[in-house]
Order: sequence, then structure tokens, then C-alpha cells
Amino acid sequence: MTSTRELFDTMTAKSGLGSDVLARAVDTLQECEEIVAACSMGMLGAQDALQLAPAISRDLDCADLLGVTRRVLTRGSGPDHTLITAQVEACLLACQRSHELCSQHADHHAHCRMCSDATRRCADMCREVLTSLHA
Repeated sequence: MTSTRELFDTMTAKSGLGSDVLARAVDTLQECEEIVAACSMGMLGAQDALQLAPAISRDLDCADLLGVTRRVLTRGSGPDHTLITAQVEACLLACQRSHELCSQHADHHAHCRMCSDATRRCADMCREVLTSLHA
């Protein structure tokens, strides 16, 4: 995270978020994106993949939204937080929906347990970003 924070400290275009919050958010989003994508691939290879189809779909949607949110936050958008707020809210919803199904499979699939934990942490981070944006 130190290098991520150092990067944000050097940027002149600011999103309205402090470098610490922004760096933690970007790092959390990236970690979650990797775990969610891996979980979806793990479920595709499982014997019960057809039963896991709704969770796979949610994970893939979540991974896409995580990546977009990370890129939007990295670029920043100046003092107008409308786009960032909408994107972070969409990411929060995607994390909640992915968490909902993967937590149901966490006892049977280690990747779902890891995904459930990561999406919960990321949802918490999204809430922190939203609070910071509107403080």
C-alpha cells in the first residue's frame, strides 16, 4: 500500500479523498477483484458448477465492477463526486450480492470462503469511501 499511497500523494488531480483512504480503497479493490475472479474460475471447475451458476455470474459481475471502480478512483474526477459516488455504490451492491451467495458455499469451497471474506472487506471499504466523500 505504501507505493499506492505514494503515487496518490504525487497526483495533482484529486478525487476529494485523502491519500490514505484512496490507497486503501484501491488496494482492497484490487485484492478483491483477484479473489472474486479466482473464485468464479474455481466454481466453474467444481463438480456442482451448474448449481453454482448464479454465484459464478455474481462473481463475474463483481469482478468487472471492482476493476472499473478501482480505475475510476485512481483517476479521480475533481470536486464533482457524483460519478464516483454512483460507481462506488454499484461496487458496494456487487460485493454484497457476491458475498451473499459465496458465503452460502463457504463451508464446501475454500475459494468461496476467501471470496466471502474479501467481498465483505471490500463492501466495508466502499462504505468508508462513501462516508469520506460526503463528509
